[in-house]
Amino acid sequence: MVDAVSATTNATGRIAAGTGMLASNFETFLTLLTSQLKNQDPLSPVDSNQFTAQLTQMAGVEQQLLTNDLLKSLVSVQGGGGLGQAATYIGKEATAAWSATKMADGKATWSYELGANASSATLQVLDGSGNVVWSGDAPSKASGLHDFTWDGKATSGNDGQDGEVYTLKITAKDAAGGALDSQVLTRGRITGVEMYDGEPYLTVGNAILPLSSVIALEEARNPSVDEKPGLLSSLASSLNPSNLFS
Repeated sequence: MVDAVSATTNATGRIAAGTGMLASNFETFLTLLTSQLKNQDPLSPVDSNQFTAQLTQMAGVEQQLLTNDLLKSLVSVQGGGGLGQAATYIGKEATAAWSATKMADGKATWSYELGANASSATLQVLDGSGNVVWSGDAPSKASGLHDFTWDGKATSGNDGQDGEVYTLKITAKDAAGGALDSQVLTRGRITGVEMYDGEPYLTVGNAILPLSSVIALEEARNPSVDEKPGLLSSLASSLNPSNLFS
């Protein structure tokens, strides 16, 4: 799906470039042909077979221009289909390599992943201008996936504001002081899809991120009957013979 979106965008660019080149060649061809007719020797005019061949070439270039226009229209239609395909992801749980999200209800939430146990791991929250407004130790330095919620309280600068976009950055080191593989992730249920510059973008929690940033998808998890407190006991009570005749 992501590869198809990238291929569609690249194809549109190549078709547009090819159309421009053909149009330029077409204009040049007409100029040369007109000059040839104007300056030909009346006593030795252009051979009819040669002139016919030139007209055929001109018609071929014109046909190629029309073909390119049709291909461009086809690619545009396929781009719209990409939105329809991306819409099938709505309701699924997504994990994306994406670090920007909006603050809502006084908090912003991310996930981060460590490739191994870290000796030190520092988190930084940056505002829309790239300024660090909060920094501190990661809540867990163990290998694996962890969640982090910022309460909007700044350690420098202004406190976070609802509706503003903030970015999380992580720096982790191993026991030897070397850089440790780590990444910031956005996780949540996909609730919407929109197109921007020919690419589908997904709404995941309070973040809007490109489909190309998604690295994992799962079916939305629904509580089972066993996980719903009191459901089985209520059902058993309703089927109790003594209750049927009360």
